[in-house]
Amino acid sequence: MSEAFYLLTGATGLLGGNILKQLLENHQRVRILALPNDAAISNIPGSVEIIQGDLLDDGSLDSFFAVPENTEVTVIHAAGIVTMDPKPNKIVYAVNVDGTKKIIDCCLRYKVKKLVYISSTGAIPEPPIGQPVRETEKHDPDMVIGYYSKTKAIATELVMQAAKRDGLDASIIYPSGILGPNDPGSGMITSCIKMVAEGRLRIAIGGTFNYVDARDLASGTIACAEKGRKGETYIMSSRCYSFTEFICAVCEEAGVKKPLFTVPLWIVRPFSGIGALYGKLTGRPAWFSRFTVYNLERNNNFSAAKSEEALGFKCRSLNETVADTIEWLKHEGRISCNDQ
Repeated sequence: MSEAFYLLTGATGLLGGNILKQLLENHQRVRILALPNDAAISNIPGSVEIIQGDLLDDGSLDSFFAVPENTEVTVIHAAGIVTMDPKPNKIVYAVNVDGTKKIIDCCLRYKVKKLVYISSTGAIPEPPIGQPVRETEKHDPDMVIGYYSKTKAIATELVMQAAKRDGLDASIIYPSGILGPNDPGSGMITSCIKMVAEGRLRIAIGGTFNYVDARDLASGTIACAEKGRKGETYIMSSRCYSFTEFICAVCEEAGVKKPLFTVPLWIVRPFSGIGALYGKLTGRPAWFSRFTVYNLERNNNFSAAKSEEALGFKCRSLNETVADTIEWLKHEGRISCNDQ
């Protein structure tokens, strides 16, 4: 009988960390690939095999994929770089595209049982507002907006071609904005929750918002590893909310006053370049930019119906996700909610 073995990239991030936690709870054997200078390695349980190396280094990948004979290997590739900067970036391309190609090549060479690739809803060409966004079989970087989305579209197409041309049993997951507790890097959405919960953002912005709880996405990813079909793609998301609903949910769960008013996007749009300028001057990520405005304006009506039916995926409520995220931020000493 073959022994099951999971190889996981991105385990020190929000999604990867939740996948790792659930795999261990299911008593699975797991090996992760992590950069040697990643401080989050210290939080990885001792039962996990850690290969300290680089996704772009062939030697690291050979060590990562080398397993005993008669081992049934499932690879979950969750590593990637998210950027809101629309300009091309060599490092982002190298990790998101070249790194994924190297993972595919190793999966074929080492004859793994299954590959699950974490893509993005940004890789899906956007239909007109009012139409649901559904899974696609073709990914064209010229049909999506933003450099991150373009790299994910290229990488996703590489996985699709490996499934069709080379017979690799690979499935693809498109998450919407990932949100939830246990976010070591405090990504953009987590940072926004912190700002609102501390009463430092008293206005809302127009537009729409879609999220997926990292814990539910992790469960869906593991279900995809077990039941996902070769060459199939699966959206995992919530319903579409207004951004004001999101801000109000944070205010409600943090016990602070709701926003004074909502600023329409047509007023915000002319000033969106200021965020990018601030980021350039300070060297910090610009969470408010033209790309941010685009993501609020775009069609965020993602349909998770296929994942729900085929994989049993379900996303918990916005208020539950927000409440748990705030509680985790408090526990970690990253937030102090005062009565407003």
